[in-house]
Amino acid sequence: MTVSYTLKVANSRFGGFSKLLFRWKGSIYKLLYKEFIVFVVLYALLSLVYRQLLTEEQKRLYTKVAQYCNRSTDLIPMSFVLGFYVTLIVNRWWAQYTSIPLPDQLMCVISSNVHGKDERGRILRRTLIRYANLSAVLILRSVSTRVLKRFPTMDHVVEAGFMTQEECKKFESLHSDFNKYWIPCVWFTNLAAQARRDGRIRDDVALRLLMDELNLYRAKCSMLFHYDWISIPLVYTQVVTIAVYSFFAFCLIGRQFLEPLEPGQEGDLDMYIPLSTLLQFFFYAGWLKVAEQIINPFGEDDDDFETNKLIDRNLQVSLLSVDDMYQNLPPAVKDKYWNESTAQPPYTTATAAETLKPSFLGSTFDMRMCEDTEQSQPAEASPSVPRIQTPLLSRFFTAASPAISIKNFGWGSRGHPHLRRPRMDGGFPSPYLNRSEDPESVARIEEEETEHEESRASDPTTPGGCLGGTQPPEASETQRKELPLIQVKAPSSDSIGTDRPEAWEP
Repeated sequence: MTVSYTLKVANSRFGGFSKLLFRWKGSIYKLLYKEFIVFVVLYALLSLVYRQLLTEEQKRLYTKVAQYCNRSTDLIPMSFVLGFYVTLIVNRWWAQYTSIPLPDQLMCVISSNVHGKDERGRILRRTLIRYANLSAVLILRSVSTRVLKRFPTMDHVVEAGFMTQEECKKFESLHSDFNKYWIPCVWFTNLAAQARRDGRIRDDVALRLLMDELNLYRAKCSMLFHYDWISIPLVYTQVVTIAVYSFFAFCLIGRQFLEPLEPGQEGDLDMYIPLSTLLQFFFYAGWLKVAEQIINPFGEDDDDFETNKLIDRNLQVSLLSVDDMYQNLPPAVKDKYWNESTAQPPYTTATAAETLKPSFLGSTFDMRMCEDTEQSQPAEASPSVPRIQTPLLSRFFTAASPAISIKNFGWGSRGHPHLRRPRMDGGFPSPYLNRSEDPESVARIEEEETEHEESRASDPTTPGGCLGGTQPPEASETQRKELPLIQVKAPSSDSIGTDRPEAWEP
């Protein structure tokens, strides 16, 4: 029977796991005590022979052999070999449990889609779910020793009610060299198709849903068969077993008390009982025994699966679902919280303290906002704000090319309104808003801009004086001053790192 201690560890408390150390059933003591006794007896015999029967010369030779064996134990990677092996075994163990076929989903589909309150409808539903349970019994007979002892022959299966005499004869007449657990699944599909033709299953969608659930059920039966067929490679199990046994064979010799080789040399403390070696045996050998116990969970160990109990449970709940519970519904009434917008189930006195705990709304929900209101306001661009200095390398790569000039695009940024950013006062900022402008440079730029406009106006090849033949909108004098046309050249090695690029002088 499976040993469950889940309730004992529901709450973490002082010495919670320590209380589990005194249980016998399913414990490591029950699993390991025979091997532990053998190891202790062999160690004691070698110790007596060394202390009482060997001569001085023989003791010197034994000491050298023991030292060699003790050094050899470091060459065996016990933690790596055992850790990887046990991890593989545990993952396989749980995957086998999840592969045990349970009829819960299938019985719900049968109960809701195979109709008829008469005797024929009841027979159809009970027969369909019985075929599913029969398939599970057949596959568990072939993988579980407990189930095989319960149903050693097909006559026992018939006597248990999973199969009729006619079905048993039909089953035995179908000859196959392989496991025939799938035959009841085929019977299921044929019976479901007949129920569809008779109108017991009202549409093809319901039939398809029924077939899908059956295929999932059959797939789990198949997985159990393959888990039983394909084991972990024997060579891996042999390697781990030889590694553990050879490790403790070296420990039997190498962990003995040894007298010093030279007279007057200080020897090791004579403990008589090697506590560290015994604990090491307990850990490593116990690890191996854990893998030995769960490598095939369909046996009769304490922690193997309760397959017979699962068969009883599956048959009982599945027949109850498709027969007694078919269209046997309680009346639909208004619930207790019908007129309440927020449902609040009551608490008992033992759980009343939980109502004082606030609901979790997010890790930043209770974060205090900054008391400084200026920091919570959106930032606005201002000429007085100092310019953020960008890294030297970024400024170098983003510098304007000497071949690019705002003049080349005609009317500068005024020809492209989507590139302009209005200022707070209604005008348009200059390209270098945060820098003090040289009056001479501004005057020279304005003069250059005027000459450029006059030359474009007198040029007959440029219709309308603008690219694309469209006259750009006139700008006010203030805007033209605020948006000067500047030609920029790439920064030289002397000017890299300054606040503004040099103005190009024609």
